[in-house]
Amino acid sequence: MKNKKRLGQILKYVVLILILMFLLLPVFWVLLTSFKTNMESYQYPPTFIPKKPTLQAYSDLITKHNDFFVYYKNNFIVSGVTAVVTTFLAIFTGYALSRFKFKWNRLVMIALLSSQMFPIVSRMISLYGLMGKVHLLDTTIGLIFALIAAMLPFSSILMASFFDSIPKAIEESAYIDGAGRMGILFKVVMPLVTPGMVAVGIYSFLMTWDDYLHAATLIQTDSLRTLSAGVSMRYLGELSYDWSLINTISIVGMLPMIILFFSFQKYMVKGLVAGAVKG
Repeated sequence: MKNKKRLGQILKYVVLILILMFLLLPVFWVLLTSFKTNMESYQYPPTFIPKKPTLQAYSDLITKHNDFFVYYKNNFIVSGVTAVVTTFLAIFTGYALSRFKFKWNRLVMIALLSSQMFPIVSRMISLYGLMGKVHLLDTTIGLIFALIAAMLPFSSILMASFFDSIPKAIEESAYIDGAGRMGILFKVVMPLVTPGMVAVGIYSFLMTWDDYLHAATLIQTDSLRTLSAGVSMRYLGELSYDWSLINTISIVGMLPMIILFFSFQKYMVKGLVAGAVKG
């Protein structure tokens, strides 16, 4: 019996390792290609391990391609502001959906869920026209507003589930002690849903960091473009022959997401699990 149980555990880990290798192979290939010369990256049959590893592509990116770091800076600004504002608004929206049961409560939840059913491209034409009418087209603030609108419905639903996991008796005790509604929210409830706030913030940052359609549609000025749109329009057009540089750009672009995920992985998992438990 013990041998069968041990064999089952071994098989489980073997399957997990194989799945992980399958998922990480493209990323590992991009990383190895960034250390190859451009000639070797086009070599056929391709080499898996670089014959002569070089940092030339990284050096060229730093010294010759300042525009890349302009996109990088824009991406940090747009993603950071979007994550902060979305989390702030989702706190109030989620708290209202969780605690105030009014006549149209269920319809509001359905509307928020329904907004996630439609693909982003289906609303791009109307969004472009709306941004043009309010003179926010081709501006960073207009892009941020569009991304906040895209992130807020799911973030609000997620925050509502976190608030649902907090017993109402805690708020009632604070209310008896003389605390007001805003005081209860900021001093009593919010410290208890901190993991949830972190999860919502990271989710918003990750989704905004990889956004392409909004940035490519709403931004025309090259100096205002974010990373995904800027790289695709400049480097995949003009410098598509430099495959080592493109792979280097991909690795550098992934670094903040990798660092962010591993730094806050514990809080994100804790927040998602906490939001799934109601009572």
